[in-house]
Formats: sequence, C-alpha cells, structure tokens
Amino acid sequence: MSIFNILLIAIGLSMDAFAVSISLGIQAKKLNFRKLFLPSAMFGLFQGFMPIIGWYFGLSFRRYIERFSPVVAFILLFAIGVKMIIESQNADENKSENYDKLTVILILAIATSIDALAVGISFSVLKTAIYSPALIITITTFLFSFIGIILGHKLSNVRKDYIEITGGLILIFIGFKILFPQIKNFF
Repeated sequence: MSIFNILLIAIGLSMDAFAVSISLGIQAKKLNFRKLFLPSAMFGLFQGFMPIIGWYFGLSFRRYIERFSPVVAFILLFAIGVKMIIESQNADENKSENYDKLTVILILAIATSIDALAVGISFSVLKTAIYSPALIITITTFLFSFIGIILGHKLSNVRKDYIEITGGLILIFIGFKILFPQIKNFF
C-alpha cells in the first residue's frame, strides 16, 4: 500500500479524535500543556496501537480469506466510513462531560480508536506491514487532536459532524481504491 493511501487512512481515522478534541477545546475554560498534550497523546497512542492488535488478529484467519482480501478490506473500510457518517448525525451536541478527568480521556481514546482495529485487520489481509502505518496513524492523530483542541478553544461553533463525515468519506474512498485498483490511475 502506498504512503499516500496510508496517510489518507491515518487522516480518516483521526477525524473521530479530531472531532472529540474540538469538544475538549470548547469545554476548556483555559488551555494549558496538560489539556493539550495528554488527550492528544492518548488519542494518538490508542489510534496507533489498535491497528497493530487488529493486524495480529487478522493473521489468524488471513490464509482463509487471502483471495478475497481486497473485498474484505473494502467491506471493512466502507463499513467504518458509513458508521462514522451515521454517528456524526446521531451525536449529542449538548452532552456535557468533565473532560479533565484522566479516566474520561482514556475512555474517549479507546472509543475513538475502535475503528482502527478493523483497519489493522484490513492491513493484515492485504499483507501490508503494520509498524510504519501505525506510526503514521499515531503521529497524524496526535497532530489532528492537538490542533482540534486549539481550534475548539478558539472557535466554539465548529460543526463536528462535518469533520466526522469527511473522515468517513475518506475511508470509503480508500476502500474503493483497494477494491478497484484501476482507480489509482485517476488520482
């Protein structure tokens, strides 16, 4: 898989964390290093670690679905993308949480990284090495989260649902590129 596709996947996966980070920024009355770095690091680490777990899980059944790996990868990426789009429409905008608590940040980091587990399975069935993509996903998510917190703090009226829709569409697009390799000739 090309570095461009991996970067697009990393951007798509980071959109959930980006949207949540905007919420963190909106909720923060005052930003400090802890409120910027801790959530960004947690989101990045979990988002990068989950594909590794998924990749190793995918090894256990890869030989059975190897012939269908582009279809499996497409189905997983398409399903994740659609799920992100649907969840963006069902988000409770008025939900108020105490985002300063470490346990809440940990739960948010896990919740926003579940999709990355399925992407790891996709990498496994496509026989794509996992450590470089996981590092790219970690760094991308950290940066998007860090920027999201700052943006949320400065711009409290950002539409988080548009961000998640964009992430979902990116994952669907990558799924189509895997299913139909000739698409790469157009982009």
